Amino acid sequence: MTANTLFYIIIAIITINFIKDKVIDALNAKHFNDALPDDLKDVYDDVEYKKSQNYKATKYKFDIITSTFSVILTLGFLLLDGFEYVDTIARSLSENPIIIALIFFGIIMIGSDILTTPFSFYSTFVIEEKFGFNKTTKKLFAIDKIKGWLMMAIVGGSILALIIWFYTITGKNFWLYAWALIAIFTLFMNMFYSKLIVPLFNKQTPLEEGHLRDQIAAYARTVGFKLDKIFVIDGSKRSTKANAYFSGFGSEKRVTLYDTLINDLEEEEIVAVLAHEVGHYKKKHIIFNLISSILLTGITLYILSLFISNPILSKAIGVDIPSFHIGLIAFGILYAPISEITGLVMNLFSRKFEYQADDFAKNTYQSEPLITSLKKLSKNSLSNLTPHPAYVFMHYSHPTLLERIKNLRK
Repeated sequence: MTANTLFYIIIAIITINFIKDKVIDALNAKHFNDALPDDLKDVYDDVEYKKSQNYKATKYKFDIITSTFSVILTLGFLLLDGFEYVDTIARSLSENPIIIALIFFGIIMIGSDILTTPFSFYSTFVIEEKFGFNKTTKKLFAIDKIKGWLMMAIVGGSILALIIWFYTITGKNFWLYAWALIAIFTLFMNMFYSKLIVPLFNKQTPLEEGHLRDQIAAYARTVGFKLDKIFVIDGSKRSTKANAYFSGFGSEKRVTLYDTLINDLEEEEIVAVLAHEVGHYKKKHIIFNLISSILLTGITLYILSLFISNPILSKAIGVDIPSFHIGLIAFGILYAPISEITGLVMNLFSRKFEYQADDFAKNTYQSEPLITSLKKLSKNSLSNLTPHPAYVFMHYSHPTLLERIKNLRK
């Protein structure tokens, strides 16, 4: 296969993926104005449902603009030899392959972020503001951006540098060392993300003593689940949308509740949501997802090792001097269809796990408080309650609200 043929394959993958996404989005948009099923008619009144429809339509139109801009930018970069231009700049500043790669990706990442920041700003301060969700200040928005860049430079840069170093000293066997590195990093982040990373962006405080904590502790005892670390995160400083999540293992396991969740739900509804999260832990879904992620990473790295040394990868995207970092870009685009398939499979497992966690909550606590909590959370985030099945299949990691309610009421 020639570099020219591979170039057209890359263009085709990007274009077909864009068209496929837009077709599915359009199918989904046709259902925005569907009548609500009987089980969901109490979620919105007429005014609220109209607001929900407007929100969905606004987000859909804005996504068309942003995704079109993104694909035009990517295709233009390829057609105008943008990668060759950036690689030349990086090589003019250093002869070290690791430094060259860091400069190259630094320019690409920061340049891309600068170009897309106006869209992110508009989404936050116009769309989310219009529909009453945004609580982020412009100062906080800027600080988040700077912190994100620093995190990407320190963490992402360090991992990339080590992987390239492995490649320079071990050749094709680099994938084993890279896999070990990423596996250790993944385990570490699962254990300590909430303890080390979240505080850089949000304030977490232990749930205060009181009736809610007593109810949670009482439920945890009934299912033999030791839960000492229950934290409340100040999610309301950015958005009115609510969430809760479980993280860590062993002595580091903790549940984090958004302050918006506590404000929006009754106490028994919060316990029901917590019971769902405990269900994920008890059913070993977290372990499954962790192991699956590590295995998929290993497979991807192995496949990468088979092709990364081939100069055709670099030439396919217009770069004359072959290198690891250029080959990584080309491989990432070519691997996208396989990555999407594995993503669909993982979403199937995820939706199945959500049913199992719901069943756990139903069997160890109550189903109705979980149903009412799901309805409130959907209402408060103006969720789409009538999505197209194809959109659900492609994008949803959770079953639809209607499907979950039907399962809970079996």
